[in-house]
Amino acid sequence: MNKTYIYADKFFFNSSTVGPGYLEIINGRFGDFYRDKPTWNHDIIDYRGYSIAPGLVDTHIHGFKNHDVMDNDANGLKVMSEALLSTGVTSFLPTTLTADHELLNEVAKTISQTKDEVTGAKIQGIFFEGPFFTEKYKGAQNPSYFTDSDLNTFYEWQVSAKGLINKIAIAPERNGAEDFTHELTKHGVIVSLGHSDATFQEAREVVNAGASIFVHAFNGMRGLSHREPGMVGAAMSLKNTYSEIICDGHHVHPSVIKLFVDTIGKENVILITDSMMAGGMPEGNYMLGEFPVTLKDGTARLNEGSLAGSVLKLNDAVKNMVDWGIATPEEAIMMATYTPAKSIDIDYVCGQIKKGRSADFTVFDQQMNLKATYLDGICRFKQD
Repeated sequence: MNKTYIYADKFFFNSSTVGPGYLEIINGRFGDFYRDKPTWNHDIIDYRGYSIAPGLVDTHIHGFKNHDVMDNDANGLKVMSEALLSTGVTSFLPTTLTADHELLNEVAKTISQTKDEVTGAKIQGIFFEGPFFTEKYKGAQNPSYFTDSDLNTFYEWQVSAKGLINKIAIAPERNGAEDFTHELTKHGVIVSLGHSDATFQEAREVVNAGASIFVHAFNGMRGLSHREPGMVGAAMSLKNTYSEIICDGHHVHPSVIKLFVDTIGKENVILITDSMMAGGMPEGNYMLGEFPVTLKDGTARLNEGSLAGSVLKLNDAVKNMVDWGIATPEEAIMMATYTPAKSIDIDYVCGQIKKGRSADFTVFDQQMNLKATYLDGICRFKQD
């Protein structure tokens, strides 16, 4: 039996923060927690002055390190998987873009075939972002492929994905959105709402049908008005929903993030990156799906100036939330671990430190800088 103990000042458990103490790792899985030093003779890894958190969970990410999910390249997924460990991410959902029907079919097939071959951050499903969207808030999605929600089309992709698609985004004002949502949620697929010009009422009807996540709040959706609350108003007021948010300081102003988070409750906020292939790369020219993108001054933009995803790292989103005074370290960690996992029903495999689970965890210093990332109890990234 391979047994190790991690000593640290603080441990972020789901229900509480404890420490100092010792976290047991047995054969790559979490064991018990001890406040006092174990008397038996086993290795102790000393992180005195640091905190231990679950591995981060990114449920909306298109690319990283010059690779994109829509490249339909198994090796690219493997590179992404390894590189994401440097951001504290140990679980992620490869995220598609609106594209040709057959390309999406092939991408779904490639991800499903590659899932068990990646050796870094673990693929915990697939997020289909589109193509059931509205042109007015297309963002960096190609409107020539937009169409109404269609169950037969989705099921074809799901067969290719071997059932791995566990999240899809739609615009609630498209024809058939309610029935589509009702049917998919019955089968455990999480329906999210985004890239939409929906009214408050249209959004509410699809939420009532089972939709439960708003995609990158404020971006790619009808804004809040005092006469028509729109998609933002729906995200701020409808119960039993979660909202993704991109906390890079470019997509949403920190003061607006604070207002939003305080309104919907910190337990309902999902930190995402929406990162594209330029994430982790130097300034220059890249592609997002079929569109050329320029990375400059920390933003990725289309030629006409619109934001095109982000280059945010999830560990930086956590730090930003703390540095901006929006969340405590415990709350920010929750928004990047347990809440995203719970929002798509994968909290039984990731997102929390719990006995018997794979020992995927991160180490943060007192300023919430990432120090190390562990996968299955083995240190796979360490910041010098």
